[in-house]
Amino acid sequence: MAELLASWAAEERWMYPAFLAMYAVIYCVGQLVLFRRWEWRHRLDGASCLISLAHGSAAALAAVAAIAAQPAGNRGFAAPNSRMQDHVLDYSVAYFTMDLLHYLAFLPGDILFIAHHLATLFVFFTCRYVVHHGAYALLVLLFLAEVTSLLQNVWTLAGIWRAEVPTAARVYNTLSPPFYVLYTIVRGVAGPVFFLKMSLFYLSGQAVDLIPWWVRISWIIVVGAAITVSNFWIWNLWKTLFKERKHSIGKKDT
Repeated sequence: MAELLASWAAEERWMYPAFLAMYAVIYCVGQLVLFRRWEWRHRLDGASCLISLAHGSAAALAAVAAIAAQPAGNRGFAAPNSRMQDHVLDYSVAYFTMDLLHYLAFLPGDILFIAHHLATLFVFFTCRYVVHHGAYALLVLLFLAEVTSLLQNVWTLAGIWRAEVPTAARVYNTLSPPFYVLYTIVRGVAGPVFFLKMSLFYLSGQAVDLIPWWVRISWIIVVGAAITVSNFWIWNLWKTLFKERKHSIGKKDT
């Protein structure tokens, strides 16, 4: 992984086409090979999870590496993007492009995911290709969003089969509490704290000549909405878990 990140830092070419091609290959392998015997909806979810697995943990590690490679003075909300940071943004833009195409082609009714991907692409695209500043803030948020990715995707895949495969149900039930705890800490505590710091900086008007108002306000709106939706989602999962555990205890008592 260290060698791969070093090669990214030294790479001067535009990496987005290569990243997009990589995700397309991974997606096709999932659809046409790994999950070809699954029923259609499970097959779609499996292919989406597969490219998410390829993106999540790698993006989180790359985000940390890209931030750490910068001098302390360049780790600010309006700092210029480094080449490595641009590559990490392209890596994520390619993933969200591929997954968005998946939803538009096969699940056009899933408005929430489509809106989420469009909003995320807007934020990453404006940072990477319009203002060329602010990657530090977005990569911290990317790390917080993807640090739970591996656990979440395994949990999701187990959830797909839990009604039909007892082992999958056991994996799902075992992973649910630690996944919910980690997700709550990251999205319910760390994320909002960092978002508050970011919002206060952008609303203060500092470095407005580097990141114009329309960009910073749109980032605040998109990130704030994403954090709010994430917290509603995990809250509903907690409520469902407690209801299931309460129901299970009640059945044992009878």
